[in-house]
Amino acid sequence: MGLPAHATPPATRPSPADARRDTDFERFVALLARAEKAALRGLAFDDLRELGRLYRLLSARLARARSRDADPDATRALNAALVRGYTLLYGQRLHRRSLRPSLARVADAVARSFAYQMAAWALLVLGAVAGAGLVIEHPPSAAAFVPASLGYSPERVELLATSAAARAEMLARDATPASHNALFGTYLLANNTRVGLLSLAVGVLGGIPTALLQLYNGLVLGALAGIFLPTESALAFALWVGPHGVPEIEAICLCAAAGLQLGFALIAPGRKRVREALRDAGDSALALFAVAVPLLVLAAVVESFVRESALGSGARVFVLVANAALVAAILLGSHRVARARAGAIDTSWLAAQRSTIRSAAPGIG
Repeated sequence: MGLPAHATPPATRPSPADARRDTDFERFVALLARAEKAALRGLAFDDLRELGRLYRLLSARLARARSRDADPDATRALNAALVRGYTLLYGQRLHRRSLRPSLARVADAVARSFAYQMAAWALLVLGAVAGAGLVIEHPPSAAAFVPASLGYSPERVELLATSAAARAEMLARDATPASHNALFGTYLLANNTRVGLLSLAVGVLGGIPTALLQLYNGLVLGALAGIFLPTESALAFALWVGPHGVPEIEAICLCAAAGLQLGFALIAPGRKRVREALRDAGDSALALFAVAVPLLVLAAVVESFVRESALGSGARVFVLVANAALVAAILLGSHRVARARAGAIDTSWLAAQRSTIRSAAPGIG
């Protein structure tokens, strides 16, 4: 039986599913508005998680709506909201922020490897004390520790150990041509980088070769110091080696710490599988090497243009203090960034789904 002509058809009540869809959309738009106003870091963790969940949910609904030729106005509104969400989550100021996560990971690796750095320094100091003690006790023995590859033949090392005139000639502050300095700096950078890489790479053999190499580096440094420290040239030697030695030694210790970390991951992976432990340690080791390289570049520049120059003691002390302050700032800054990361809200779960969501991102070519 049909309705009378004058009767009004009953109003269609929205289904629970429609009401839920409207609520999801309104909640998503509200979270977007808050995030656009205060940025993602202004949202609580639960709100961030909800924003990501709603983005994925509404993306799936938009795909279904397009396939079924649903209401065009509703589809356009949903697409516009999702484009806003995509831009906020994955495209906002990407060109400014692309380096920040990488730099933060590097700082975190430097901070977490503190114990390995201390071990590397301890090995270097142990070798230096032993080398200096042996040379001070018996100066001619310096030739046995200082390799000819550093430009010091055994005859020259023995002469330095026994002749004040030879020491004064070596430490003389004479100006040299810039072209010579540039060539010398290139050689120094290549040699020091090779030493650092070797110290890192042999860590995969259990860390023992890295430890021995670090001890040897200390022996060489101590042997050179043992030639000059007991003499009237001690201060001149400190100002000769100090300005470039601070960043260079720190860089070598960072590389050694990376090698020791690899070795420890191989020997004592803990609850992880060896492959997983080595992968994690390898990421940290590469981060340490990334910090060491600029320090090696700085050391090469200072060694070739400051050490090999006529600069006075005041200028050399200034460079030494500036380099020491730079190294301290890197280490302390890394610990500060690591502490900030430890107390910050973890949003890496959003980035982990970036590639998946990008491939299905609505309205984005």
